[in-house]
Amino acid sequence: MDLQLKDKVAVITGPAKGMGRAITLAFAREGCALVLAGRDVGAIEPVAAEARALGVRAKVVPCDLTDAAQAEALGRAAAEAFGRVDILVNVAGGSGPIGKTGWETTAEEFDEIVGLNMKGCFNTMRAVLPGMIARRYGKIVNVGGTFGMRGRAGRMAYSASKWGLRGITKSFALEAGPHNINVNCVAPGMVDGPRFREKVCADMAKRLGISVEEAMARHASDYALRRVSTDEDVAMACLFLASDVSRQITGVDLPVDGGWAAL
Repeated sequence: MDLQLKDKVAVITGPAKGMGRAITLAFAREGCALVLAGRDVGAIEPVAAEARALGVRAKVVPCDLTDAAQAEALGRAAAEAFGRVDILVNVAGGSGPIGKTGWETTAEEFDEIVGLNMKGCFNTMRAVLPGMIARRYGKIVNVGGTFGMRGRAGRMAYSASKWGLRGITKSFALEAGPHNINVNCVAPGMVDGPRFREKVCADMAKRLGISVEEAMARHASDYALRRVSTDEDVAMACLFLASDVSRQITGVDLPVDGGWAAL
């Protein structure tokens, strides 16, 4: 199926590694011009080079997304480089403290993850929406998480940030909908990769006295499909919601978790 994304302009935050890299290259393969934003420009440049090798234009913009002024500068830089922004994919985020109860979580830890996972998306959406409204076209995809749909013991701060992002997404969807702009949220479950193996599974293995491989299997057994999601699974969901194939879908939380949050 042709998603008709060729020559669309997509701003992607957090593109340097993991699902961010997979999402970036998925949009590059569809022919999108890319604006790749994050704090670590050195880590983003190799991904931009991979995208250019696929035949698309890619601009790297240094940006601390939690700083509203820098987010606004990102929006201007994208418009100056490519004339407009058609798509915004907010991937950048953090995991917050793992294995801590709510009362063990410090105020500083809570503020840091809420600031990144909620405020960062808020800032970038504010930066690109005026242009989208003026053209009466836009697709915004926020990458949330299933712990923001069901909650999770030991992950209170992260869960709170992703619950908040759901509210931001739904409110923006209601406000931007009359301007022909779709705003949705992709909610990955556990996604295989270094963070999952070295932090999440390692924490479970330590608590239960099992191996990391056994911890991975326990996570997989929670899901109807008995498998952990991959970066590519998340990337495909983002492509779907960024395309006109999903033109009549807005304000949704799409779990990409093998069947956990919605079952």
